[in-house]
Amino acid sequence: MSTSTVIGTLDDESVPPQRSRRQRRRAAHSAEASTHNRGPVWTALGYVGIVLVVLLVAVPLFWILITSFKDRGDIYVRPAQWWPDPATTDNYHELTTRIPFFDYVRNSVVITSATAVSKIVLGVLSAYALSLLRFPGRSVVFLVVIAALMVPNQITVISNYALVAQLGWRNTFQGIIIPLAGVAFGTFLMRNQFLSLPGEIIEAARLDGAGPMKLLWRVVMPMSWPTLVAFSLITVVNEWNEYLWPYLMSDDETTATLPVGLTFLQNNDGVTNWGPVMAGTILAMLPILVLFLFLQRQMIKGLTAGAVKS
Repeated sequence: MSTSTVIGTLDDESVPPQRSRRQRRRAAHSAEASTHNRGPVWTALGYVGIVLVVLLVAVPLFWILITSFKDRGDIYVRPAQWWPDPATTDNYHELTTRIPFFDYVRNSVVITSATAVSKIVLGVLSAYALSLLRFPGRSVVFLVVIAALMVPNQITVISNYALVAQLGWRNTFQGIIIPLAGVAFGTFLMRNQFLSLPGEIIEAARLDGAGPMKLLWRVVMPMSWPTLVAFSLITVVNEWNEYLWPYLMSDDETTATLPVGLTFLQNNDGVTNWGPVMAGTILAMLPILVLFLFLQRQMIKGLTAGAVKS
């Protein structure tokens, strides 16, 4: 009994794959052409978005700058003058003579430095303990930190004010600094950074005999430098611009910060002379801009320092 086997011809076998390949090529070419056609449109839209964002940020800053060089009468004229005519530095002179400006700058430097250092140190240490050390209740402690992060600072103002007043710390540096030394944000940020580090490097350092502190300073921190710089920059900016708590705790120029001091430029009727206020705003921004440029350079160094050399 013979068994007949039907074998398709070569053309029958080869046609469907060829058609499939041709269809794939056609689809790829059409997709590439569509992407090429959409490319200039999306690029143009991207540039438009960049220009809009720059205008939204730059125009208010430019207005603050030119207002600080205007005469008082030129600030309120209509239509608005986009360039001071004539330019004057009287607002800067009035700023430094009407209020003890340099006392406020000194207080801001002291309070910002102490608060930022405490937040950075406590944030790094607590994040290291919650990420790389093992102890009972670690998850519970982290949940408490997250819960503290969810509570706005304004909600705790009344209780903190009552406690500080009972301690007799009103109008003192410690009364301003200690309640602001919370570490919830820093702990959360640095903990996520420490958990993202390669576990092999951490284990290798432990096998080499590195203790907890040596592991932190010699291994963990060098690899986390960019995140630490970003955390430091955010902390310094926030503390430098802090207004509500120093305003409640300060009575005069002995402890008041620069943002609080600018409010004393109002006259007895509560009318603000915006020229000196804008001048004070410009001078208050300069230290932060310089610090940002410095830390940005250090951030780039930190990003390239961890590269593996072949």
